[in-house]
Parts: sequence; C-alpha cells; structure tokens
Amino acid sequence: MDGNGRWARQRDLPRLEGHRASRASIRETVRGCDELGVGFLTLYTFSAENWSRPEAEVRALMALIEHALREESADLHGRNVRVRLLGDRDPLPQSLKDEIERVEGLTGGNAGLTLQLAINYGGRQEILQAAFALAREAAAGRVSVEELDESHFTRHLYRPDAPDPDLLVRTGGDLRVSNYLLWEIAYTEIYVTPVLWPDFRRAHLYEAVADYQGRERRFGGVKHVA
Repeated sequence: MDGNGRWARQRDLPRLEGHRASRASIRETVRGCDELGVGFLTLYTFSAENWSRPEAEVRALMALIEHALREESADLHGRNVRVRLLGDRDPLPQSLKDEIERVEGLTGGNAGLTLQLAINYGGRQEILQAAFALAREAAAGRVSVEELDESHFTRHLYRPDAPDPDLLVRTGGDLRVSNYLLWEIAYTEIYVTPVLWPDFRRAHLYEAVADYQGRERRFGGVKHVA
C-alpha cells in the first residue's frame, strides 16, 4: 500500500493526512475482495523497516492503526471477515496489541475473507525466525536433517495455514517487493499500478484481477499444447 506520503505532498498536506486518507482505500479493497470471493487478503500495513521513520510519525501510525481497527471491526465482523495479525507483535504498543487481540477474538470464528494485517512484518525477519525455529527443532532431535524439506520450513512461518499469494498488487508505481512475503511470493503474479494508495478504489482492484486472469501461470514448467 504505497504512495501515502506522495499523495499528501502533492496536496501540500502533512504525511499523516495521506495515511488517514488510505482508510477509504482499505475499506474499498476489503469489500471488493469479499465480493470477488477472494479467500485471503494481506495488507502491508507497517514494515519492520518503518520503525526507522521519525518517532512522531511512528507513534501517529500506531494510533491510526489502533483507531481504524476499533472503528472498522464491527463492519468487518458483520461481513464475516476474519482479521488477524501477520508479523511480530511483541514490540507494538500495548494498547495496539490489546486492540488486535480483541479484533482477532471477535472475528476469529468468521468463515469469509481472511484479512491479514502485516504489522511489524519483514520477509527476511520471517525467514530468519523460521530458520531459527527449525534449527532448534533439529538440535532437540525432533526432526532429522535428512528429512528437512519445504513443508518443514513453511510450518514455522508466521501463518503457515495461509496459501501462497496468487497476486501481488503494488501501488505507487515502484518496481520492487520491499521485503514483502519473500518466501511466499516465489511464483506470485505481480501487478504494478501508478495509482497512489489513497486513490486506489474497487475499480483499480478489478483491473488488477482482470489482468491476472489473462496471465498463464506455469510455476516453472512449460505450456502443454495439444
């Protein structure tokens, strides 16, 4: 979800206003995915690298996330959306952790769209913690080195039950993945749009999905022609 700062700068507004404006985009995207029957939607909300931003901006972002969760949770629950965190929650402010836990508890039994909020998330961070966990498991003799495979590694990711993404939508026009789901996006289709995130609406989501539907996914193989 990139482009909040640029959106605000284009309007001579503080960066925080770009973050505030993004709530409408989140709401539109969640409802659009729900209507399309998408099973999982992950939103890169706050990366592990975002802690390096000015302290005032970080505090404001944490407060915005907490406020949005509190205000949107009833609607999400009513839409049968399951909300959960993707990332390391330990360094988050206690009030935000409490709000995340409340919303996860409220929506945990829902069977519709699963909305994963990647907060304090980093792809390398996730891979490292999975590697450490697997190493500890091997050192304790619970698994032998000879039998290690991708399934053993995947089991130690933050959310091992989540399927690998089919489509990665990158707003703001940047041509990079920014440490996002590095293990999981090995064969994910990528769609880049110049639209800044606060301007992203359901129509843009549909354009991305329509583009994806025209792709041929081979997963490293070749197309078989009859």
